[in-house]
Amino acid sequence: MLTHRSAIARLLPLLLLPASITTTAFVSGPTGRSYLPYVAAADTAPPTSRSSSCLSSSSSSAMPKKEAPAPGMPVWYQHEISITAPSRGCHLVTGEVQKAIGSDLSGIKIGLCNLFIQHTSASLTINENADPDVRRDMEEALNKIVPASWNRDGTFRHTMEGDDDMPGHVKSSLMGPSLTIPIRNGRLALGTWQGIYLNEHRDQGGWGGGHTRRIVITLQGQA
Repeated sequence: MLTHRSAIARLLPLLLLPASITTTAFVSGPTGRSYLPYVAAADTAPPTSRSSSCLSSSSSSAMPKKEAPAPGMPVWYQHEISITAPSRGCHLVTGEVQKAIGSDLSGIKIGLCNLFIQHTSASLTINENADPDVRRDMEEALNKIVPASWNRDGTFRHTMEGDDDMPGHVKSSLMGPSLTIPIRNGRLALGTWQGIYLNEHRDQGGWGGGHTRRIVITLQGQA
């Protein structure tokens, strides 16, 4: 049985790991496993701020300044962006996402991009990127699927935070908190008319519109 002192001695090297560590990944084949080095890095870069005409956002990168990975090398990157939508509804955020990950994305030949929103009254989805009427129609459809009147007719019990609160929770579960998009030759493999939506389900005057929504973006693939 390990004593407290010996247990601490064994854990101490793990606690003192640097922000950037080298570990291994492997590819399985008919002759066994081929091990490949890759680098995992902690969040060390300071956030930077920028804004657009309808959304304000900031981002932080999980990777410090680095050299380009060698061709064929497995790579993992993680970023976090914060976006403030000006109102309730569906908002196109493809540009904000691409700006946050562009330098890392461009070095990935094939892989996956995962986006995860850290909230229970906002969601992510992919839909039409050209006609803004689509975004307005989606908001109207969601309001009919989950009407605010359910707060007043006894359908909902969790009503203390306003008419938009419980409907916002239901809408976020219907739409979902995450997306996974293929990466091909340094670009997100979105279709011609596809765009990434941040769906804000709370009102401007409540706890929602104007709230900062955090999205964690994880890239994995092969350089």
